[in-house]
Amino acid sequence: MSDDAPTGLRGYHESTRSATYGVLSALPLFVLYEAMILAVNTGTEAPVRVGADVWIKELLSMTGARGGLLLILIAVLAGLAAFLLDRDKTIPIRGRYVAGIVGESAVYAVGVALLVSNVTAALFAVAPPPTGALWTQLALSIGAGLYEELLFRVLLVGGLSLLFSPFLDPPTARYVLAAVLGAALFSLVHYVGPLGDPFQLPSFTFRLLFGLALNVLFLWRGFGVAAWTHALYDVMVVTGVFG
Repeated sequence: MSDDAPTGLRGYHESTRSATYGVLSALPLFVLYEAMILAVNTGTEAPVRVGADVWIKELLSMTGARGGLLLILIAVLAGLAAFLLDRDKTIPIRGRYVAGIVGESAVYAVGVALLVSNVTAALFAVAPPPTGALWTQLALSIGAGLYEELLFRVLLVGGLSLLFSPFLDPPTARYVLAAVLGAALFSLVHYVGPLGDPFQLPSFTFRLLFGLALNVLFLWRGFGVAAWTHALYDVMVVTGVFG
């Protein structure tokens, strides 16, 4: 760590926005989800997985990787992306920063619950309830935090902001447009395909606001915080923390 690297709260904030800490903090989610979903699907005739997980792995399977090799490929690609994005930065690796991401995300998860769930309930007098066995819902909650944030925040919102960069200035304008459009697409995709939910305005509005909140967190605090906030929020919901 160089002498001019920021320290204290500023150092934590700048470091944890990096791709390096996004990958490091997502690693526990990756291991937990893959282990739990394997246990959930063992011996069942109707295996379950997070939709974003299926889409990403189907795309990567075009390389010929399968099973454990596919998981290794995901880890290698994530590490390579972090290296390329952060190769010119000085980023201290500190365990307390990863712990800080989890704690910070727990606070945001409660905030998102109070804001998004209560606004949706006030508008429609309903909130989308969790369904299925608790262990399955916990596995899917963790997987949603990881794979949905990778797909909808990193690839979709990040890609949209890059796409809009030649046309919109200052950067805030393209971030706002990417966040709103990304949230709408995030909500709509839940109703697409044979396994999609029947379209209902309450659930669409909930997912729109939820996606928008996560987009703001991603653009402000990075992938790690967005992923953990999403995962912890879902875990709190399925375990009844929010009633």
